[in-house]
Amino acid sequence: MPLSYDSSGVRYDLLDAFKRACQQAARGTAAELKAHGYTEPATTRGESAYLIEAADHYLAHVEEGLGTKNLVADAVYAATGKNFYREIAIDTVATIVNDLITCGARPISVAMHAAVGDSGWFADAARMQALVDGWAEGCRRAGAVWGGGETPTLQGIVEPRTIVLAGSAIGKIEPKARRISGDVREGDAIIFLVSTGVQTNGLSLCRLIADHLPQGYATPIGHGDPRNFGEALLAASAIYVDFVVKCQQTGVKLNYVAHVTGHGWRKLMRLEEPFVYEITEPREAPALFKFLMEAGPIDLREAYATFNMGVGFAAYVAPSVVEATLAAAKAAGHDAWVAGTVKKQGGRKTVTIPSLGLAYEADTLQVR
Repeated sequence: MPLSYDSSGVRYDLLDAFKRACQQAARGTAAELKAHGYTEPATTRGESAYLIEAADHYLAHVEEGLGTKNLVADAVYAATGKNFYREIAIDTVATIVNDLITCGARPISVAMHAAVGDSGWFADAARMQALVDGWAEGCRRAGAVWGGGETPTLQGIVEPRTIVLAGSAIGKIEPKARRISGDVREGDAIIFLVSTGVQTNGLSLCRLIADHLPQGYATPIGHGDPRNFGEALLAASAIYVDFVVKCQQTGVKLNYVAHVTGHGWRKLMRLEEPFVYEITEPREAPALFKFLMEAGPIDLREAYATFNMGVGFAAYVAPSVVEATLAAAKAAGHDAWVAGTVKKQGGRKTVTIPSLGLAYEADTLQVR
């Protein structure tokens, strides 16, 4: 029987309902900004980053968590002695700053939240130092200072042998014209930037699959990729801040961008306005995702609704700046290509991939 993300214990319908309730209550606190000289932009709620507006700039704030990817690193470390905590730290910074940059805000400061069940977790000097070094490296890649953090010991809440990694970041948009506000129009090109693998989404399902494999994380993934399952899962996430900054520096207007994480390719329709996002040039799924679909098994529809399937970031731009956008991606070290087009079809809101026979309607993504 094919697996789904629900079968791993992750229920987006329940999580999203909680998020919507939080948004509704949070809107009632917006008046408190006035005393600080700020206001809340009308369209910031439900986006990946929260904006507050001043006369000549915006500030942005994000709080994000790694999820359960470090449990994969723990299992591989215990079985082989290979330490992937440098990559895990980069992953955590990436998931924070990749959300922050979606509004056009350059990260200024990143803070770490590292909660353990027992302070003895930090006694493994090699693992601890790898986490420290990776966090600093992630901040450097994002062009941000590591501003501080919190390391609570939460006995009875967190398992004694594990760590819960999360963090926050603040950023700034100045001049205000650099804000990415969702100015998408019919005919805009959809440009995809490649991911390094699963990055930070869908790991609960990946761990469930590993539990049912005779060799677990040591299973070769095949399809021309020499890595085993654990190594492929633990590749550090790409950080896309440099791409957006390069676009800003060269005057390329990004009408909208999406960090492709939870909800897979459904995240392409995060913008509230109804559009059809037609993906006419999907690349072949990378080896890791082919392996996941076979090993689960996971059917095609579930795979694209859960994983990034090789795409970590998407940009929506006018046809006139497509070449400049691709050049900015290349200059920042990212592989990018034109994957599709934005269309208007009445009031329909959907992501469609005709060559794969897939379509995700608006009701499959309810984050507002």
